[in-house]
Amino acid sequence: MTETCPRTRLALRIALSVLYALAGTLHILRPHGFEQIVPGWVPWPHETVILTGWAELCGALGLWLPRWRAAAGIGLAAYAVAVYPANIKHAVDHVAIGGVALGWSYHLPRLLFQPVLVWAALFAVGAIRWPCRQRG
Repeated sequence: MTETCPRTRLALRIALSVLYALAGTLHILRPHGFEQIVPGWVPWPHETVILTGWAELCGALGLWLPRWRAAAGIGLAAYAVAVYPANIKHAVDHVAIGGVALGWSYHLPRLLFQPVLVWAALFAVGAIRWPCRQRG
């Protein structure tokens, strides 16, 4: 049996690895903006942002290593769930990063898109198959 979507999985792995590599690099090199959206109940905001940057970089790399691919996809899906409170805080508190406050035209699609990131990470590594089918 062969799957109907191998190119889609590959395209998602490429897109996610680029996205998370860029995000991880920004978290590590410019943590201050991200620290501002860390919810108050999360201890050590600076260290948390640095660690999330490393998690993103490890996930991006893991997508390319067959031995680690499934763990990377599941980890990135969990990561997308874990950072959702920061995205909510960013939107609800109108946190300005670098002097720029983004409006709901940015935040609403961003919040609605988060479940898609969870699905994409799981689908890209074969942890879930929907919407593809098996052939043969």
